[in-house]
Amino acid sequence: MGTLVVTEAELRNCLPIDNGSLVATERSFSWISEGRVSMPPVMHIDIDEESAVDTKGAFVNGLEHLAVKIATGFFRNPQIGLPSCSSIIALMSAKTGAFDCIFLDNGYLMNLRTGLAGAVAAKHLAPQEIKTVGVVGTGVQARYQIESLALVRRFERLLVFGRNAASVSSYCAEMANLLGIPVEPCQSLAELVTSAQVVVTTTPATEPIIMAEWLHTDLHITAMGSDLPGKQELHSNVLERADVVVCDVIDQCVIGGELQSLGEGSRKVLELGSIISGADQFSRPAGAVTICDLTGTGAQDTAIAVEAFCRVKATKLGTSL
Repeated sequence: MGTLVVTEAELRNCLPIDNGSLVATERSFSWISEGRVSMPPVMHIDIDEESAVDTKGAFVNGLEHLAVKIATGFFRNPQIGLPSCSSIIALMSAKTGAFDCIFLDNGYLMNLRTGLAGAVAAKHLAPQEIKTVGVVGTGVQARYQIESLALVRRFERLLVFGRNAASVSSYCAEMANLLGIPVEPCQSLAELVTSAQVVVTTTPATEPIIMAEWLHTDLHITAMGSDLPGKQELHSNVLERADVVVCDVIDQCVIGGELQSLGEGSRKVLELGSIISGADQFSRPAGAVTICDLTGTGAQDTAIAVEAFCRVKATKLGTSL
């Protein structure tokens, strides 16, 4: 009995942002809706005000494997030339508990499934016709979210807002080359939201940065930055005024997502998985404002790890120990 160890470079070689990885991520939402998932609450370990460790995992009834992810967030790291976030994933046999694979991926699988989850939200909630997309933030997820979005929607222009001018400039150049479309800085968040049909927020904000007065017809917002108590990117009025509010898991989002700013039972909220599976019949209303609150789930980690394991074996990558 051996354990396969897979590196970030090997994973990038066999598992890029593509339709197969999108389908795998999308499937994880349906699993939750179908009641197939055993998924405990996130285990969060505070180290100091800017450092923490989170553990997520899930078993999906019917799968041969389950995954557990350990993710770190050390937000002083960029000052010493290191990324602020990283993670590893352990893939275990659901029959024996043996560790069949360890992904030493430096957060790649986490970043990949998170970006793809945003694309899944847009696939089911965003307007079909999009000219302009806006992204708030210039970090890793500002890249993964937009590259993944391009799998499910065509758009002609990307607007970006960030606090650091040098980071914004670098982001614009990189994404223009990647997407082959104009990527332009925005001077204000109001300008970004009012100009776009899809907006993605990717910040660790603890006070709302998106305001209700900027909402307009045919707008979709995916908010993925809030994943812990105290974080908030959308003013509560945004959620109250939206025509449709969707999230990945209600119980999780009321604790750490945007839903924590809403009063209990103040409005109807759908889970994305119930829309994908058809448990909730949904058709985007004409001219609607839709919101999706994503906090990330252990089911997504299991889904992307299982997909990665299949591809690694097919391409004979990894080192067996």
